[in-house]
Amino acid sequence: MRYFRLLQSHIDPGPLLAEIAAVDNAFMSNCGRQEKIAVQREALSIPLRGLRASAIGGRERRDVHESRWTTGSQRFPLARTFLEQAGEQQGGLLSRAKLVCLPPGHKVYPHIDRGEYYRLRNRYHLVLKSAGSWMRAGDEEVRMQTGELWWFDNNQIHEACNDGNEDRIHLIFDLLPRENFGQAQASSGVCSVDIKGTQSHY
Repeated sequence: MRYFRLLQSHIDPGPLLAEIAAVDNAFMSNCGRQEKIAVQREALSIPLRGLRASAIGGRERRDVHESRWTTGSQRFPLARTFLEQAGEQQGGLLSRAKLVCLPPGHKVYPHIDRGEYYRLRNRYHLVLKSAGSWMRAGDEEVRMQTGELWWFDNNQIHEACNDGNEDRIHLIFDLLPRENFGQAQASSGVCSVDIKGTQSHY
């Protein structure tokens, strides 16, 4: 397949799901994704790493490279640790990340993630809970299973649908590949980065 790649399977989602369950109404405290992004209007999310607003300047939000941990991410230390380790394992700089819940019968509508931020990064999905997560990118379709970590090409038109009878929960995150560090630096004006992703403005 060109647009999907299974990287790892049999990851235990239990601790991450327990961490989410320990936070009251975790997916209901932030509605920005549903309200601001039409194609995501049926998805619920918990932002863990987001755009660094102070770095926007005159750029479109989709062209801003700098990111930072959200205040709310402090309630999800296990998710933060997983993201930091994933960045090290994949050799990329940790960028934006979120936990996303797609309730039964809901969908993410077809779209392409456009902009300089997305052009330089790789998108990953860790499936925490699902009866089989259907996704399409370009002309390819997959069903991601619980405990699997996937890369997929979000520069292709893509969509998702929860056709099961339980919530579909994914940890979705972006990594900046080492070979793209220079392009991101030139675009943002940042002179140096921490390749582990823990201290970087990205």
